[in-house]
Amino acid sequence: MVDVVSTLIRKVFDATRADLGGQVADYIPELAAVLPDSFGICIATVDGHVYEIGDTDVPFTIQSISKPFTYALALQHRGTTAVSEKIDVEPSGEPFNEISLDPDTERPRNPMINAGAITAASLIPGKDVATRFEKIRAAYSSYAGRDLAFNDAVYRSEARTGHRNRAIGHMLRSVDIVTDDPNDVVDLYFRQCSLDVTCRDLSLMAATLANNGTNPVTGTQALEPELVEHVLSVMATCGMYDSAGEWLTDVGLPAKSGVGGGVLAVLPGQIGIAVFSPRLDPHGNSVRGTAACTALSKELELHFLHVPRAARAAVRARYSVSEAPSRMRRSTAEREVLDDVAKNSRVYELHGDLLFAGAETAVREIGAIEDGVEVVVIDVRKVDEVSNVARRMLEMLRHDLSDHSCGVALVDPSGLLGNVQSDLSGRHGRVFVDLDSALQWCEDLLLERHCPTFGSSASIELHEHPVLEGLTTAELEQITRNLEIRDFARDEYIVRRGDQAVGLFLILRGRVSSVLPDGKGVTHRIMTLSPGMTFGEMTLLLETRFLNDFRADTPVTAAVLTRDDYANLATRSPDLKLALVERIAAGAYEQMELTMRTLVQAGAR
Repeated sequence: MVDVVSTLIRKVFDATRADLGGQVADYIPELAAVLPDSFGICIATVDGHVYEIGDTDVPFTIQSISKPFTYALALQHRGTTAVSEKIDVEPSGEPFNEISLDPDTERPRNPMINAGAITAASLIPGKDVATRFEKIRAAYSSYAGRDLAFNDAVYRSEARTGHRNRAIGHMLRSVDIVTDDPNDVVDLYFRQCSLDVTCRDLSLMAATLANNGTNPVTGTQALEPELVEHVLSVMATCGMYDSAGEWLTDVGLPAKSGVGGGVLAVLPGQIGIAVFSPRLDPHGNSVRGTAACTALSKELELHFLHVPRAARAAVRARYSVSEAPSRMRRSTAEREVLDDVAKNSRVYELHGDLLFAGAETAVREIGAIEDGVEVVVIDVRKVDEVSNVARRMLEMLRHDLSDHSCGVALVDPSGLLGNVQSDLSGRHGRVFVDLDSALQWCEDLLLERHCPTFGSSASIELHEHPVLEGLTTAELEQITRNLEIRDFARDEYIVRRGDQAVGLFLILRGRVSSVLPDGKGVTHRIMTLSPGMTFGEMTLLLETRFLNDFRADTPVTAAVLTRDDYANLATRSPDLKLALVERIAAGAYEQMELTMRTLVQAGAR
């Protein structure tokens, strides 16, 4: 399996792991005892896929990352109006544990600082602290997708040393922001901060917010979509305390940090990010967590003010060359081989905007191809916008597939991915301006690998042509006397649309395409013919004009039975003419069948 996104995440992980700045939180004794250099990064997508590296299964307490989730629970139970009468939503510009209220409203400035978080906890209904805490634990668990455990040792450590938070609780009680016993409310706050999570848990909690409140793994609706918008808005402006403005400018993601070393960030509609690293900066934010999120935002172009115009899946269609053969007519031997091995190909049609999330879904699916796939086509003709990170991800995917001996063709007539045909050449990569040319290249590559006679039919002798098979020696000699050998240069038009019937062309060398202009200056290929094939038969038999052009794609040699010589056969050798007509009719029917099959499959896509 080729995993481009994991490679990019590892790059960020390796670049930031050497940063050992900062100190673990020491005002809570249990937090001071953690391993300071633990480090993990997780990214969870809105369809539930998780990328992870490092210490992603190490439990640590959620601490202040709990704040947006309790705030969300308060909004669910009390409503936005009632909650806004208790908690403002403005950045404070002060440390998270400041003992202060807004001087005008006498309310906590936002729910992300301790005063606002304690107030939010007081709004959770229940007959006692245990009942309220169970509501909180169950709510957090619905975001994480599993039951979260309570860390009693950290709780008792916080309860022994949390005098500043108790002071905040009594301040809130003195102005009737908190109406219950402030000691019980602060105790509930200590409990919510003492739930154990892992980096993976946090990434799924973030992905649930990114997924409009629905857990992408379990499908549980943890929060109503309109409340998700409210919570993410406050996280964006207040989640990183007095460095929130710098964070929003540099990282551009709604986020929340905790003194346990976790950082949670959300890219709405796309991904959730979690980083765990216990060393903190003076603001109480993880040093490596901040650095990793900043690097991820830049590396993956995640700033939430740069968003795709439409949230559509990037992969529009997927199929194999066996389901969509090219318009290249093949010999019987080649068709038999392709019937067996064309399943070893994949075609992916992409569409919409390719920013990180769209590119991630595409490279994840394409990179997960099963063993045995030998060639891949990536069609970007319906893609509108491509970010730099998407280009890099697709280029990395191409190189990785090539390293696994899988050929890659890009259908990119506009050069959206920054490649031209000369950039990707040879057996493992090409750029094409149309899909059919890429499909033909796929078939050729498969035939090179699996058909021993492929390439040996670059030219044939006249007596080897299938139209002449079955004729007696005398008949073959007679018809040979009536055939003219003609040569055509590359790109020369052999016949033009509207021309009268010229004769029957038996291709002995090179390739000929039937093409048709569309009136807009674009020439469309209808079918490509190779040695052993014919054209001109229908106009000859029906005495009609050509409906499309025939052009030499390479230098071509053909044996031509002219219109006059064909007519003379009826008089001189009626049996020979009948045998020839039967051979021509069989070949024409075969060609029509292949054309119809191709058109039907193209329509189905």
